[in-house]
Amino acid sequence: MGTLSMQNPQSVPQPPAGLPLWRVAQIQSLEPQLARQVGLDLYGLMCRAGQALFEHLTHHWPQASRIWIFCGAGNNGGDGYVLARLLLEAGYRVTVCGLGGPAAKLPAHQAWLQWRQLGPVLTLADLPASAPDLVVDALLGIGPSQPLRGPVLAHIAAINGLGVPVLAVDVPSGLHADTGQPLGAVVRASHTLSFIGHKRGLVTGESAEWVGRLVLAPLGLPELTDFAAPEGGLLDYSLLNEYLRRRPRHLHKGDCGRVLLCGGGPGMPGALRLASEAALRAGAGLVRASSVTANLPLLAAGRPELMLSDAESPDWRWPTVTVFGPGLGQSSWAERQFAGWLAAEVPSVVDADGLNWLARSPQHRDNWILTPHPGEAARLLGCTTAQVSGDRFAAVRALQARFGGVVLLKGPGTLVCDGSQVWVCQGGNPGMASGGMGDLLAGLIAALWAQGLTQSLATLLGVCLHGAAGDLAAHQGERGMLASDLLPFIRQLVNPQERRDDNEDHRTPGL
Repeated sequence: MGTLSMQNPQSVPQPPAGLPLWRVAQIQSLEPQLARQVGLDLYGLMCRAGQALFEHLTHHWPQASRIWIFCGAGNNGGDGYVLARLLLEAGYRVTVCGLGGPAAKLPAHQAWLQWRQLGPVLTLADLPASAPDLVVDALLGIGPSQPLRGPVLAHIAAINGLGVPVLAVDVPSGLHADTGQPLGAVVRASHTLSFIGHKRGLVTGESAEWVGRLVLAPLGLPELTDFAAPEGGLLDYSLLNEYLRRRPRHLHKGDCGRVLLCGGGPGMPGALRLASEAALRAGAGLVRASSVTANLPLLAAGRPELMLSDAESPDWRWPTVTVFGPGLGQSSWAERQFAGWLAAEVPSVVDADGLNWLARSPQHRDNWILTPHPGEAARLLGCTTAQVSGDRFAAVRALQARFGGVVLLKGPGTLVCDGSQVWVCQGGNPGMASGGMGDLLAGLIAALWAQGLTQSLATLLGVCLHGAAGDLAAHQGERGMLASDLLPFIRQLVNPQERRDDNEDHRTPGL
């Protein structure tokens, strides 16, 4: 059953919670309480935010001397006015462009008044002709959730048109802080300095296009986790590779799991071959591909370690874990395979056309891992791809509630939900937007699960390892990257202990 005992839950490592992720409403509701805990009012907290911005700016752009700060009429603008004052006092040439004065009830009003004693607030029409060295975006922050209208669109366009580095305050203006979706127009930031806690929308969806380098400034406040439960956890390979322990010397292939991969319909052997090779390279003891007879010679070519079987009579009792769907197709042959697999009720990673067949015959089971991209997720949920992308957190939770097991929603900032928690997995790059990458991921996850990790941990580790392998492969260029280019790096990454001290205690439960 693998290198861990699946019969003894206490010996099976559980996934880490990850770096806490928060919804906007949570941070907004807790902010006054957190400030009181350290003896501050909200204006005092705003001054801390301004100081954090000042320190970040002067550290990362030490040569910048001419700074333009775009300030909105809310508290995000207040952070910008505090920064403007600090920069002016430090001898910088500061230009402030505003969207109007903050309301008197807001802490930002005090920051605005202090700045007005030092310098003007210009309109877009008044800005100097020569571009600055750096722009600070303090227009909107976490506030907006509806499509933008009016003058703010012109200000965002002006920032993006300057062609200079941009520091975004808390959230790039125009980006939905809960979903990561643009609200019509978004400031393209070089860096984003976010405050208090990581907003979940800054690490998934389209956010990577706009956020730039993301840095958190906690502002000296207590941990949010002392007061509320986070909305998710952020993970990457570096936080999970500890579960890839050195194998015991007495291990044999029967201890490392058996993976059966079913798919590869007429004329489609490639997806099944890629998934099978990923399972082999990720350490599964035995891997068998089940496909139409015509594909078997192509599957075996150059990979004698891969076992083969005719898909008309797969032995469903043999595998520890099955991968169902790569290259399956939509034919009557595929429909027969789907019916046989569904009846077998084997632990499975379900991918590609396996998901499309499942959308036609929905089932709820706990012993599978579903791996849809947004289009497949939309078919499973009976909605549009735009609705899935519009709130990826809601979509992955809905998928898990409807189908059970563990659900992985692919895309930038891949989400994983097991019914109790949602994780965001970092890693990967645009070069991975090519055929076969998902097949590799399915085989990789199945191999980790077959070796004894829990469904959740196998999925999380598989996603993060897959992204890290893609990032290593991208060193030779993103454009033109092939799925098979990741295979050598997968082998490296499933053996991180080779880079560890030989004196490390390898008895910790792990794969």
